[in-house]
Amino acid sequence: MARTDRAGRVIAAPPEVVYGALLDREALEAWLPPEGMRGQIERWDPRPGGGFRMVLTYLDPSGSPGKTSDATDVVDIGFADLVPNECVVQRAAFEADDPSFAGTMTMTWHLAAAGDGTEVTVTAADVPPGIDQAAHETGIASSLANLASYVEAAG
Repeated sequence: MARTDRAGRVIAAPPEVVYGALLDREALEAWLPPEGMRGQIERWDPRPGGGFRMVLTYLDPSGSPGKTSDATDVVDIGFADLVPNECVVQRAAFEADDPSFAGTMTMTWHLAAAGDGTEVTVTAADVPPGIDQAAHETGIASSLANLASYVEAAG
C-alpha cells in the first residue's frame, strides 16, 4: 500500500520569498539537507520538466547508513509542476541497490499566505517502504526548520 508522509510549518516570510528558496540552487544546498547531513547539487535545471541531482552526505554515517552508499543518499529530483508562490511538485528517485528504496516519490510543497508569513505543507506520496516513516517526517520537519532559518535570516 502506498504511504504518504507529511510535515508543515509556518515560516515568517512571504510566499514569494519561500518559493524563491525552493528554486534557488545555493539556497537548496544550504537548507534542504536535514540535520546531520550536508548536500551538494550536481545538476540544476529549474523549470517544469527539469530538475536537479543532489548528493546528501551523512556527517556521521555510523548510525544511519545511506541508501546509495554507507555515507550518502543520491536523489534525482524532477520538477513536475511549478506554480509561482503557491506550489512546487517534485518527483524524487533515490539511487539505491536495495529494492525497498526503489520507486518515485512525489513531494508537494504547498505554500499559503498566513498573516505576514507562509504556511508550508510538505506531502510525500508513494514513499518507498525502506524509508522509515518517523525518520522521514522528522527529516522533512528538519528541512522546514532549516528553510525557516534561511529565509527569516535573509529578511
